[in-house]
Amino acid sequence: MVDAEDVRRVALALPHTVEIPSDGFDFRVADKGFVWSYPERVPGKPRVIRLDIAVLYVGDEAEKQALLLGEPDVFFTTPGYDGLPLVLLRLAQIDLERLGELVTDAWRMRVPEALRGGVQGADA
Repeated sequence: MVDAEDVRRVALALPHTVEIPSDGFDFRVADKGFVWSYPERVPGKPRVIRLDIAVLYVGDEAEKQALLLGEPDVFFTTPGYDGLPLVLLRLAQIDLERLGELVTDAWRMRVPEALRGGVQGADA
């Protein structure tokens, strides 16, 4: 089980990562978001920043569907994310090693090639 502070540590350990000021967490590389806290929207109510759920960049619809179908207890989506290469990740359902893999993969898909520099698996 991981939490928002674990997300922060993992994301900030990646080169060129910037944390954008927010009520939760929001990490970018080269001005491209790769993981941030879920801004839950319930009709008729103010938005609530969920620190127990991360929005994770996954690259494309095929990867999104594979994650959603393969691990529905870990990953989910909402109508607001339809058509976007993003999944929602229940942080309580994964360990630190898996968080590191997921966040690093998201970072790798967003970082420009010139900035990848020595991150293990970054050239894959």
